[in-house]
Amino acid sequence: MKTGHLKYYLAAFASVVIWGFFSIPLRKIQYYPSDQILYYRIFTSLIFTWTYIFLFRVKQFKSDWNYFNSLDLNRRKKMIILCLLSGLLISGNWFTYIYVVNNINLKSAAFAYMVCPLITAFAGFMVLKEKLSLFKLISLGMASLSIIILAQGSFREVLWSIFVASLYSFFLIVQKVINKLDKFNLLGIQLLISGILILPFYLYHFKSLPNDTYFWVDILIISIFFTIIPLYLSLYALIGMPSSTLGIIIYLNPIVAFAVAFFYFHESITLQQLYAYSLLLLAVIVFNWNTVKEIFFKIPDPEQPGITP
Repeated sequence: MKTGHLKYYLAAFASVVIWGFFSIPLRKIQYYPSDQILYYRIFTSLIFTWTYIFLFRVKQFKSDWNYFNSLDLNRRKKMIILCLLSGLLISGNWFTYIYVVNNINLKSAAFAYMVCPLITAFAGFMVLKEKLSLFKLISLGMASLSIIILAQGSFREVLWSIFVASLYSFFLIVQKVINKLDKFNLLGIQLLISGILILPFYLYHFKSLPNDTYFWVDILIISIFFTIIPLYLSLYALIGMPSSTLGIIIYLNPIVAFAVAFFYFHESITLQQLYAYSLLLLAVIVFNWNTVKEIFFKIPDPEQPGITP
């Protein structure tokens, strides 16, 4: 595998593994309302992202701006619509996730990110015409089986899980379509749209700024290490891999979160859960089997001729 190709896989794995540890800083400020955590997470991420762009990425920003101005009117409108749609989808995903956690249950929220990779893989196949080999179809079947093993609850809960998952899945699909803009600049635009969308809700609910120093330290950690960095890595990974592949790699997120819950928070697990998550891990390996062979056995991947940086 060429180094230029491998780095996209490393970015994808790093993004989902980082998100798997998100519960650790989140639990430390769990006594704050979820919507308040979300507001300051987005605003803080927005400030840091655009500060970094203005200080260190002016050249890339000007390049993107010149590219945008070089487009004809129809392509410019399409670019604006796609950027707005991506910002709306990620904001909707964050909002609905918080709603499900607060008003449905944690199980439905976690289950959403079990369903998300399946929707992403099928959407990539249907919308972007990404190929699904026999191994990939088998892995999707294995993942579906693991979800069936874990799936419990009412039809309403399942619908909410599918809705939350669909928002993030189609966010990934849109990112694959927006392939000409610098990914960090694109992240800044999406956070700006998210900030504008939540601003009315924030102003409506605003009473006073939190005065707990520990809260702000934790928000900084969440914003930088659990929002900006993994979001950028996931966008960067889509440069060199199909959205369906990233969708399946997302299954590492609940696996890591499951390990954190067991080893760090010492939550109990059942044999059924252990079987289901083991099957999920096996599904990730099978879906990326050609890449696994290329890395560990030096057998070229027939589906990936190589992507140069």
